[in-house]
Amino acid sequence: MPFTLLDKKKIIEEFALKGGDTGSPEVQIALASHKVDKLVGHLKDNPKDNHSRRGLLGIIAKRRRLLFYLQKKTNTRYKKIIKKLNLAK
Repeated sequence: MPFTLLDKKKIIEEFALKGGDTGSPEVQIALASHKVDKLVGHLKDNPKDNHSRRGLLGIIAKRRRLLFYLQKKTNTRYKKIIKKLNLAK
């Protein structure tokens, strides 16, 4: 279920602030959201996979920390990414 290199490149291109940007909070949040979506789908098919469930919780926690950081740093960028990814916050 890992996402392909093509998926990752598309996400980075869409959320990058400038060329070659892979480390901005927006890109990291978008990649984490994609991982969450993939893992949720996996866990619907495999409800007893507790190792993946624990990994999912870690990714969600990291995404929440990044969102909190972005909200403190720049509220407009935070609102923009929330709207673009359709996250409830």
